[in-house]
Amino acid sequence: MSDEAPPPGIDARIPNPARMYNYFLGGKDNFAVDREAAERVLKVAPEAPALARRNRAFLRRAVRYLVAEAGIRQFVDIGTGLPTEGSVHEVAHELDPGVRVAYVDNDPVVLAHSRALLSGTASTTVTVQGDVRRPEEIMANPELRSLIDLSAPVAILLVAVLHFLPDDDKPAELVARLRESVAPGSYLVLSHVTDEERARDAREGAAVYRQASSGVTLRSRERIRELFDGFRLIEPGLVPLDDWRPDDENPLARQARRHLPTWFLCGVGHAS
Repeated sequence: MSDEAPPPGIDARIPNPARMYNYFLGGKDNFAVDREAAERVLKVAPEAPALARRNRAFLRRAVRYLVAEAGIRQFVDIGTGLPTEGSVHEVAHELDPGVRVAYVDNDPVVLAHSRALLSGTASTTVTVQGDVRRPEEIMANPELRSLIDLSAPVAILLVAVLHFLPDDDKPAELVARLRESVAPGSYLVLSHVTDEERARDAREGAAVYRQASSGVTLRSRERIRELFDGFRLIEPGLVPLDDWRPDDENPLARQARRHLPTWFLCGVGHAS
C-alpha cells in the first residue's frame, strides 16, 4: 500500500484499527500513520503482535471445529479486516471446498483488497459492505443472500470486532439482533479485549486508539459473557485465546504460552 497515494476516500492522516492490526500481523497494507500508532501501542503493550497472531489462531481453530465437528457449511464474517493468511474460506475449504463464506466490512480498503483476493472463488465467497451497527441491513444484503441460506444454520464471526463499539452502540443488543436473523442451530464466534490482567497497560494501549478512526472499549469478563446471551457456550467456555481447544494439549507447551497477559477472551456459542 502506498503512503503517497492512498485510494480515493481513504484518509491516510488518521490511524485505522484494521491497518494497525495488519501491521501487528506483519502485513504491508498500512500507512505511516498506522505504523506510528501501532508503535505507540507497542511501547506499553509489546505483546500486541503475539496476541494478534493468537487471535487469528483462535479463529482458525474455531472454523475447523465448526466445519469438522458442528457440521456448519456457512459463515458470515463481520468486520473481517484486511485479508491475511489463513482466512476463513481457506481454513474451511481444507475440510470442505463447498463451504460458503460471506465477508462483511465497512472499510473501503478492506473491501477492495478482499474482493481482489477472492476474485477466483465467486462460487463460495462474497464480500459485501456492511456495518455491525446495522445488522438487519447486513443480513438483508442481496449479495449475501445469494450465497448464504439464512433458513439453515450459519456461523456468525465477530472476531476482535465488538471492542471497537462504545457502550452507546449497545453491542449486546446488536448480537441479539444478529441471532434473531439466523436459524436455530447457528453459532457465534467472538473474541474481545479486556483489562482482566495488567489493567494499567491494557488501558494505556487502548488509549492510543482514541486518536484512530475507531476507539477501543475494554470490557470485563462478565460483560463479554453477556454478549453470548441466547447462546450456549461450547466447552471450554469463555477463556483466553490459547485455552480455546488448543491444537497442542501438551501441558508444558501450554505453560510456555502463559507469559502473555489475558487481554483477550474468546468463545464459541450455539443457538439452540
